[in-house]
Parts: sequence; structure tokens; C-alpha cells
Amino acid sequence: MSGAVDGGPRAGRVAGPRGAGFALRVDGRDVTAYDGESIAAALLAGGVEAFRTTADGEARAPFCHMGTCFECVVRVNGRSLRACLTPATPGDDVGRVDEREPDERRAG
Repeated sequence: MSGAVDGGPRAGRVAGPRGAGFALRVDGRDVTAYDGESIAAALLAGGVEAFRTTADGEARAPFCHMGTCFECVVRVNGRSLRACLTPATPGDDVGRVDEREPDERRAG
């Protein structure tokens, strides 16, 4: 990838023109997203490292970034969705999934 990147060595945004910024609510805190970004991109750039916890207690985060691996599943406005395929929209309420909770294993 070419171009300057801000946000540090792990996750950042390519510098340059982008859409308007807005807030997502992620587990009770605001994370900035921009028009055209996926929820996964916004969360990673906002410092969220674990998107879900497995039934065995392991933290998981996006792996493939194209919807194949399902490691990025989060709750968006009450629905389980793949964050890498879901566009961020103003006012989204995003929650990390904890599969140790019985309701989360059945949710979908």
C-alpha cells in the first residue's frame, strides 16, 4: 500500500480525502468512522483489537477482511453481522460478541 498512513504501525487510515466523520457507539464508547468505511475498518483504526470472544474465552479479530472467516462478527443494532462487510453508518450501536454468554451462541 502506498501513501502516508496515520494512526500508528498497526492500524491506520491512508491520508487523503475521505468522507465526513461520524460516531459509532462501540460497547458504550464513541469510535470515529468515515463515510465509505466498513465497521471493521473503523473499529481497527479506533483501537478496538478484539471483536468477539469465543466460547473458550479467546479474543478474536478480523483475519481475512473479505467476509470468509467470520472472525469479525459483531452485534450491530441488535443483529449479528460481519464487520468487514457492513458499512459504518451514523448512529450504529456496535457490541462485541461474547460467545461465553448462552444468548450470543444462539443469536443471529
